[in-house]
Amino acid sequence: MEIRRAVIDDIGGLDRLLFQVLTVHHKGRPDLFKADVKKYSDAELTDIINDDRRPVFVCVDENNTVLGYAFCIYRQHVDSNILTDIKTLYIDDICVDENVRGRHIGKEIYEYVLQYARENGFYNVTLNVWSCNPGAVKFYESMGLSPYRIGMEQIL
Repeated sequence: MEIRRAVIDDIGGLDRLLFQVLTVHHKGRPDLFKADVKKYSDAELTDIINDDRRPVFVCVDENNTVLGYAFCIYRQHVDSNILTDIKTLYIDDICVDENVRGRHIGKEIYEYVLQYARENGFYNVTLNVWSCNPGAVKFYESMGLSPYRIGMEQIL
């Protein structure tokens, strides 16, 4: 296995995993998430892959099959009245192919993201997790993440 920056040739593998993520979210919250769509079009994926402020990391096998990914975004609140201007690496999306889970690929990807953040002077790494995905919550907690902000709702 190798973890590296995504390239355009990885879009097919990214698409496959984006559908898997959406399926989990749709099953958990069909009132919020549509079925049979993906988060990004191939054109959007191309733009993201080419944007150095939105690095995408993939874990691939010896055949360059995408086994997992982490979509990241640089965030910084410069000149904010209330927030400090720390550099945050936000994980917008992270996924391991459902067919290879249990092989610690998610842990490897997350540790790779942490190392990238350290090497590039980030203060912290953050992400959001949907409460309808308790497996993801448990995984992130096992990686050492803890809540720093909680979103709440009341359905009317």
